[in-house]
Amino acid sequence: MRLEVPALLAAALVPAALLAFPAHAQHSHMHGMHGNASGHEAMPVRATEGVVQKVDREAGKITLRHGEIPSMGMPAMTMVFKVKEPVLLEKVKAGDSVRFTAMNDAGAMVLTAIDPVN
Repeated sequence: MRLEVPALLAAALVPAALLAFPAHAQHSHMHGMHGNASGHEAMPVRATEGVVQKVDREAGKITLRHGEIPSMGMPAMTMVFKVKEPVLLEKVKAGDSVRFTAMNDAGAMVLTAIDPVN
């Protein structure tokens, strides 16, 4: 009878362990993201160039078509940014080429500086 208990225990634990490993392997843990989405500390991004698609002063947001942002592992795309200070939106309008700086603050991309490019 003593040999049956360890054998039954092993028979129960092995399938449970095997089921847990694939589930763990499928979870990426966001290792591909280079920004800090934890919210503990916002990480600034180097200045990037883009084109203003839309300015929403009431919502404090701007839509930019930007090039690749290597420091964040982000490909070129069009996306909406919140602005840190609403006054930043007074400098630009749709169609302007701009140089901007942003940061990942708790998973939200926040524009911290923007200037038109001549």
